[in-house]
Amino acid sequence: MHQRTIEIEAVDLAGLGTPTIEIAVTEAGVGGRPLLLLHGFTGTRGDFDDWYDELASLGWHVVGPDHRGHGDSAKPADERAYAVELFAADALEVADALGWDRFVLLGHSMGGMVAQELAASAPERLDGLVLMDTSYRSIPVDPDLLALGVELARTGGMPAVADAVAALGDDGPLVTEADRRLRAERPDWAARGDRNLRACAPEMYAAMLPAIGGELDTYDRLLAIRTPTLVMVGALDELFVEPSRHMAEVLPDARLAVLPDGGHSPQVEAPDAWRDALVAFLDEIAAAAPA
Repeated sequence: MHQRTIEIEAVDLAGLGTPTIEIAVTEAGVGGRPLLLLHGFTGTRGDFDDWYDELASLGWHVVGPDHRGHGDSAKPADERAYAVELFAADALEVADALGWDRFVLLGHSMGGMVAQELAASAPERLDGLVLMDTSYRSIPVDPDLLALGVELARTGGMPAVADAVAALGDDGPLVTEADRRLRAERPDWAARGDRNLRACAPEMYAAMLPAIGGELDTYDRLLAIRTPTLVMVGALDELFVEPSRHMAEVLPDARLAVLPDGGHSPQVEAPDAWRDALVAFLDEIAAAAPA
């Protein structure tokens, strides 16, 4: 795998006058079938580092971008530059820059909400869709805690946010037994999460935290999806198991994979089950799609 930066046209819903932005990507398997991986809130494309080369070896051209405001991608200094619709538009622009007419899309957590928007707005671009540990609605978070997070981002920047998150310890809403086990086995994982959080734009954090923690509802976009879909969720990811079951029930061409021993990041917490479910789905998509 290798890393590079792609300059894309920036959809400017807020009239900020930004014609282009730079999106950092990790890429493997150039020439294979297109597969785009979208990470979650405060994550990075590095969340899939264990899988780029292996998926490429199976015949896929795998690309993972950092969303705007995350990782090494551009970080507009205006909260109006961040929304699910903008992340989805960026993902399509990345696909265009890669020369992809059609592709398979995987979205994790917030990335899954972005993937729903893209699948509903541009269904002609997708051969397959994977919704991983995500939902069609915001996750329930204490509104006072949300307000504190926004205030810290606006006044103290991401160092203040990261220090506050670290102080929560095992009280975070996405902490599971799988997450605790992973952090014990791979101490670098917790350090990586802290680095990812500190690398985010505070404007992105202040804009998106209230959305994914209380205001966002993408159910109408979900119901518009007709793409063959795999809904994946870690069995221990309690906030997302029920929404995942519901998504698999209401989508007309969907299947559900509940991954034993997986939490919110099953690609690293339950890697064997994650691989088996994903590769089986990708094999079917590859067999059905035009060469």
